Amino acid sequence: MRYPLHGPRELGRTGVTVPPLGLGCAPLGNLYRAVPEEQARGVVHTALATGAGYFDTAPHYGLGLSEERLGRALRGRDRGSYTLSTKVGRRLRPLAPGEEAAGEGFVDTPARARVRDFSRDGIRATLDASLERLGVDAVDIVSLHDVEDHLREVYETGFPALAELRAQKVVRAIGFGMNHSDLLARLVADLDVDVVLCAGRWTLLERTAHDDLLPVCARRGTSVVVGGVYNSGLLANPSPGAPYNYAPAPAELLDRARQLAAVCADFEVPLKAAALRFPFGHPAVAAAVVGAATPEEMAENARLFTQEIPDALWHTLVARGLLAPDLPLPLND
Repeated sequence: MRYPLHGPRELGRTGVTVPPLGLGCAPLGNLYRAVPEEQARGVVHTALATGAGYFDTAPHYGLGLSEERLGRALRGRDRGSYTLSTKVGRRLRPLAPGEEAAGEGFVDTPARARVRDFSRDGIRATLDASLERLGVDAVDIVSLHDVEDHLREVYETGFPALAELRAQKVVRAIGFGMNHSDLLARLVADLDVDVVLCAGRWTLLERTAHDDLLPVCARRGTSVVVGGVYNSGLLANPSPGAPYNYAPAPAELLDRARQLAAVCADFEVPLKAAALRFPFGHPAVAAAVVGAATPEEMAENARLFTQEIPDALWHTLVARGLLAPDLPLPLND
């Protein structure tokens, strides 16, 4: 199976198409480190130039900074030349006098605070504010963001509000974004979900989504966008102290990642290229979104995505016990 970078994929039955590689825009909101404005613009322009014109952002990312920067970088571009996704569930408000912004991993953020809001009016207000920051009349995809502690509100008001927006053709595709694949599986089973963004649960190191989420999505016709393909960085650079799920990787996972890298090296394939390609073995996967803080990182991701990977590499990983034999592999046609 070949994965041309420019080949569009439809999300569910929505008519919304995305390239298989997209840009996760959390770094544009100064995730962990400040990114200069011109550098952020360069990341977006490089994504467009390499065919990765699918941008996933959220109000949570930098308290609106990611959306603002993405909007400025896209200004003047043909709206039909890229696909845009944002999220609801966290409404932003100005800080009260004397109140400090809660960065939650983001630095140098605007003077705003996050408020969990899954009400109908709150979701509409959140989306309207996102459209203003992005400088567009509409986005293609809207997802409820990190809802694991708010399932009652999701069922009672949050998802019905999104479904209403879809019925009114305000948005074209709706879904959920989080890293709890078991809860995503429940939501897909219960609700009319077009697409889910699942981070870190379907990777070379993590099969959880294969066992719970992906079968439900395949049965329901729900598309999956994969995030966190590098498992917070362990599969990008498996060295001592490397992060896994945003904490230092356990020794056994570090050792497994190093074994994966060694097999890849035998085939002259970068580990990052294999990590990017692996999720596409499952037919429910439509795209992967990967963050980039510099234009060079974005260009590298695009180059790695088109890396030729021989089928023998995947078979070797299975033979050495580094991939389970029941997992679908992204084999060439």
